[in-house]
Amino acid sequence: MFRHQGKTRTLRHNKKIASLLSFVAGIVNVVGFLSVQRLTTNVTGHFAFFVDEVFKLHFAESFIYFFYILFFFLGSFVSSFLTEIIATKNERFIFITPIIIESIILFTIAFWGQNLIKYNSNLIAFSLLFAMGLQNSLVTRISNAVVRTTHLTGLFTDLGIELSQLFFYKKREQQDKLISTIRLRLRIIIFFFIGGFLGGIFYSYLHLYVLLAPATMLIIGLYYDNLKVKLLSWKRNYDLKGKN
Repeated sequence: MFRHQGKTRTLRHNKKIASLLSFVAGIVNVVGFLSVQRLTTNVTGHFAFFVDEVFKLHFAESFIYFFYILFFFLGSFVSSFLTEIIATKNERFIFITPIIIESIILFTIAFWGQNLIKYNSNLIAFSLLFAMGLQNSLVTRISNAVVRTTHLTGLFTDLGIELSQLFFYKKREQQDKLISTIRLRLRIIIFFFIGGFLGGIFYSYLHLYVLLAPATMLIIGLYYDNLKVKLLSWKRNYDLKGKN
């Protein structure tokens, strides 16, 4: 799911990572908004508010929106920076550090977020935007920009383009490729919606503790990848011994 890169990566791998990370982003999006009334998975709206506050000469307020944008950017930068460093040593493990950092942020907000809301709710928004920047950069890198999971604007744009192309691309090979891509886009949208829907329901009862679910799922995803590699290695060694 996370481990495969470049030519070894298949549509099946992208479907798995799209399902997991879009579900996570859906939960973070809704829980972040319900807790601090801020968008915490993308920065499009924040940029509009930033410009609006600048025009109104409300510079103190505009800086807050600027920092929302900055923290998402920093998350993306840190994720890419770490993956480039790790890739020089072992490219198979480039995904581990960003995912662990994202999980730690979500665990931290889940356990101590209520106290942060009392003192400075912006810290929650900054942290979640940083985490989503990490995630978006990582999944873009390892899927070769095929999968993006933290916001839906680009997805609906791509989906509209690809659906229109179905009327014009008549070759079987082109049709099959388009349909596969459309299904992937729909999968991301559906899992984002399911994550947001469940996040909204359970936030009424658990508040920020809801973030324990996506944080745990990310760790399980890492463990799943590691376990799968170990099982394949064990099977390979067992087959070699059988032949000898």
